[in-house]
Amino acid sequence: MTWGIISTWQMSLDGVTKAAEQLREGRPSGDAVQTAIEDVESNPAFNTVGYGGLPNAEGAVEMDAAFMNGDTLSIGAVAALHDIAHPIAVARNLSHEQLNNFLAGSGADAYAQRHGFTNKNMLTPEMQAFWGKQVRKNATRHDVLNTHDTVSVISLDYRGRLHTGTSTTGIFMKAKGRVGDAPLPGAGFYCDNKVAGVVTTGLGEDLMKGMLPFKINELIRAGATPQEACDQAVYPFVDELYHRSGHIGAVSVVALDKAGNWGVATNTEFTFVVATDQLEPTVFTAERGSHNTTTIDEASL
Repeated sequence: MTWGIISTWQMSLDGVTKAAEQLREGRPSGDAVQTAIEDVESNPAFNTVGYGGLPNAEGAVEMDAAFMNGDTLSIGAVAALHDIAHPIAVARNLSHEQLNNFLAGSGADAYAQRHGFTNKNMLTPEMQAFWGKQVRKNATRHDVLNTHDTVSVISLDYRGRLHTGTSTTGIFMKAKGRVGDAPLPGAGFYCDNKVAGVVTTGLGEDLMKGMLPFKINELIRAGATPQEACDQAVYPFVDELYHRSGHIGAVSVVALDKAGNWGVATNTEFTFVVATDQLEPTVFTAERGSHNTTTIDEASL
């Protein structure tokens, strides 16, 4: 049996490298997902996830995260979580609960406190100053729409277990309580050991309309490769949504099937990271190609 891990954005390279070593040593895929995401959550250089993340319109950092076990189909998710160092850890813990698997706002905060998760002021002085500057200049819709990147991870271990995880602070200057696709099953992620794991990144308001992870999973179940499934689901969707509404934000997906095969589709400039038992952690770039296909190249770092 092979192992593999795929993650959105170049910012996840260090985390994927750590997670790949765990998988190489035979650790469970759920641990690898958490390790990869926590590395990004801890780094204030990445201002769309965790510590140092982008504040909402009121200057508070509200975080969304989700975790899914492809064996049991168990899901845990949090939305609008405040001042907890690792939202992905809280989401994973919630996936073990029989009930109340998705908690938001003060309920998510209380759960994290009650279960002893590490408190941390997630608003850095630098990001607070940036927020103040944007408030003074009346940040435009363009400023907001170009500040969102979710770290989303799929991992497969030697025992054939698939897990997915997501973590984000969402779009800059979002309304208090706004939630995007990242913590929503079927929209931001989906995972089934018998088929594949699929995760997204991009503009949540548009990604929620597509239910792409679930659709891609079903295409793979029906016999498509992960790359075929990503292409078949993403490009007709983005074209149809643009036709209907006249606009569409960034939409990117990555998939990893139960055999370790992966696929990607995107309507924007997109980087992602892959590691397998045959590939050292590598950053790739993807963009939309001709005839509803995806062009993928190794990134020049």
